[in-house]
Parts: sequence; structure tokens; C-alpha cells
Amino acid sequence: MSTDTAPAELFRHGLQLLLDKDIPGWVGLWDEDGVLEFPFAPDGWPRRLEGRAAIAEYMRGYPDHIDLHAFPHVEITRTVKPETLVVEMRGVGRVVATGGPFDMSYIAVVTVKDGRITHYRDYWNPLVVQDPATHFAGSN
Repeated sequence: MSTDTAPAELFRHGLQLLLDKDIPGWVGLWDEDGVLEFPFAPDGWPRRLEGRAAIAEYMRGYPDHIDLHAFPHVEITRTVKPETLVVEMRGVGRVVATGGPFDMSYIAVVTVKDGRITHYRDYWNPLVVQDPATHFAGSN
């Protein structure tokens, strides 16, 4: 990706890297000092990761936990700041440990500068992880 990559194009490329399970490639889209925040993270989950190294460590085992199959809904909205996007999306796949379905909706606010992600606020639903047997495996 060149340094003049449009934010929406960079974001969509990042989604494809996640589907390809190319975590190092996805982390490579980040600025060295990028910040990843999870404002709705439940207790015991990280709320803020600072720097590409911390983001890489957090994402390192992602494909071992979630086998993403598709993003069937991705709606990218530009803001009055050309470098900032608001993204509504849904990711589906399989929870590796249980074999059960993974289905998560997200809203993200993403800022890109010089072709790199500098700030990403990920508003995912913490209720999905509250009871993995119910929400991930689909059993009650």
C-alpha cells in the first residue's frame, strides 16, 4: 500500500487481510504509534493498545480463536475529516475452540494518516463474549 492510499481503500484491504488470516500484513497497515481502543470492552479485556507492537501481540493468535469467513455487511461513511471513517460492519465465521458460529456486528471509527492507520476505536458488542457457550456455540 502506498502512503497516499485512501482511508476507505486501506480499510477494505485490511478486511481482506483478516479474511486471508494475514495478521502480519494487517498489522503492517498500522502506524508505528497507532492506537487501538475498545470502549465497550468488558472487565478483563484490554481497552486500549498503544503502538504497532502492542497491536501485533494482541492480534497474533486471532486466527487460532476466530476463523473469519466473510464480512457480509460493510458500510463505510466518510466524515468531514477526510482521514476519518465511520464503519458499520458484520463479521461471520466460526469459533475455533467450539466449532460454533461467530457473528459479530461492529461500529468502528478509523483514522488514517499518510497511508497508515493511526487510531481505531472498535465498538464491538461485549455481550457476545459474556457467555461463549450461548453466543458462540449457539447452544443454550
